[in-house]
Amino acid sequence: MNIIDSLKWRYAVKKFDTNKDLSEIQIETLKEAFNLTATSYGLQPLKLVIIKNKKIQEKLVPFSWNQQQILQASHLLVICVKDNYTTKEVENYFNLVQKIRNTPDEVINPFKKFLTAEIAKKTQEELYVSNKNQAYIALGNLLTVCASQEIDSCPMEGFTPDKYDEILDLTKDNLKSVLVLPVGFRASDDYMKDLTKVRKNISDSIIEIS
Repeated sequence: MNIIDSLKWRYAVKKFDTNKDLSEIQIETLKEAFNLTATSYGLQPLKLVIIKNKKIQEKLVPFSWNQQQILQASHLLVICVKDNYTTKEVENYFNLVQKIRNTPDEVINPFKKFLTAEIAKKTQEELYVSNKNQAYIALGNLLTVCASQEIDSCPMEGFTPDKYDEILDLTKDNLKSVLVLPVGFRASDDYMKDLTKVRKNISDSIIEIS
């Protein structure tokens, strides 16, 4: 399928086939796609937790509005942000830039100084909102990659983050869960799988300025 056909094929799965699991190659593709997602200034303020443990998935169902896809899915992806985000992240980023590109200090330092000041002047709440916005970019990227690989998915905001953080013990890693993405393969009896996709006409959703 070309990318448009893949996006037409995709829908938010309501029931996964519990007898089908993603391959290691497919999981590695999703890991790479997440890691390659565009983020503001390239800082990558996100972490991806990948769960393949039915006992843990079952524990999370009551805190996911009882959406059974959480348990049915081959894997459960949880996108997280740092609970406490500091200028140390900027320092780590530029250390990585120098390691990979061997960029001299005189080139890096002006931008590093600017970015450090930008992070330092923001409250933790402002940084959380900004970083959560980055998570939506990652989610969109994962949805598109899943579609291109014929991996089914169901993006979710409907869950209780505090309970996820507790069950997954995320606080020890200074993380907060923000978005959930069960992935796997649609069940043959998912009532949604053969329904025609409902979208506005392109003329109703696009404005072109020339």
